[in-house]
Amino acid sequence: MKRREFIGGAAAGALAMPALARAEGAIEWKMATAWPTGAPGVGVNAQRLADRIGAMSGGRLTVKLFGAGELVPPFEVFDAVSQGTCEMGHGTPYYWQGKNPVFHYFTGVPFGMMAPEMAGWLQFGGGQALWNEAYAPFGVVPFYAGSSGVQAGGWFRRQVNSLNDIKGLKFRIAGLGGEVMRRLGASVVLTPPGEIFTAMKNNTIDAAEWVGPWNDIAFGLNKAARYYYLPAFHEAGPALELTVNKAKFESLAPDLKEIVRGAAMASAAETLADFTFHNAEAFAGLVAAGGTALRTWPEPVAEAMAGAAREVLAELAASSDLAGRIAASYGRALAHARAWSKWSDVAMLGLRNDHSVG
Repeated sequence: MKRREFIGGAAAGALAMPALARAEGAIEWKMATAWPTGAPGVGVNAQRLADRIGAMSGGRLTVKLFGAGELVPPFEVFDAVSQGTCEMGHGTPYYWQGKNPVFHYFTGVPFGMMAPEMAGWLQFGGGQALWNEAYAPFGVVPFYAGSSGVQAGGWFRRQVNSLNDIKGLKFRIAGLGGEVMRRLGASVVLTPPGEIFTAMKNNTIDAAEWVGPWNDIAFGLNKAARYYYLPAFHEAGPALELTVNKAKFESLAPDLKEIVRGAAMASAAETLADFTFHNAEAFAGLVAAGGTALRTWPEPVAEAMAGAAREVLAELAASSDLAGRIAASYGRALAHARAWSKWSDVAMLGLRNDHSVG
């Protein structure tokens, strides 16, 4: 798929819902997103979420979506929602970590929880209340809107055989993973999603992580570098979010509030399913096409990543009272998830891979 083709094709699929007649006294909101319009998984599901709110409300609340840069730049979506430039935003919390570093926890942390575990913590483990508290000073209400699932570690022009190969590497990597790589000697750059391919082709960066096979191929990253490292140590199940201006949300009728909540929950399930299926399909095509060299992190590099991650997370937890409380809550959930997954997901994957029946 050419880089530009996914925009028209994916967006067409997202807009399959019938046009709604505007109800009398209808409310129209704007949603700014951090993603190019129609981008696989992220842009498409933002549009589906916007459309679903209109359909569920019978046209009483409609949402007009703006892709990255159409209303505000991609990394200014949170500010736009906070300041009332738009009523809604679609992005991921660590894009706004400059507001408060605790936002990292609500996207995910290195060697952290996978998508179902993250959703469980937010919905049933106290994570949502802490997320609400973190966003409250900015007048923003957050809703979990799904995940890409396990992400890829990134595309590299040269192999990573040792820590020496990381030193001086110009690496596009987001979140706390970026801080980990910086401590290991990389020069970290956070290029907006729509500019990654150009930065790779222009040699502005040497390596880049984005999402996974589906998005990476759509953005042409497999044409920019040969070595594909899997998985992403820093994004086991990163969360996407729907953000809503708190004053605007509180002004809604009770049923419309529930529609927004329900639409976000539906989008969370749909988004993960979308990524799960299409990443597997895209990966099969990538392998069949040849030309890409699949790699895993060498054990000394992985251990160094883990050591740096422990330092980064300890510093984050000590940065404020709120950070400490979030770290404790997240840590308890992760410990329980790790113990259970050993006997559930990890065991089942090993059993399935060793005894294929399909």
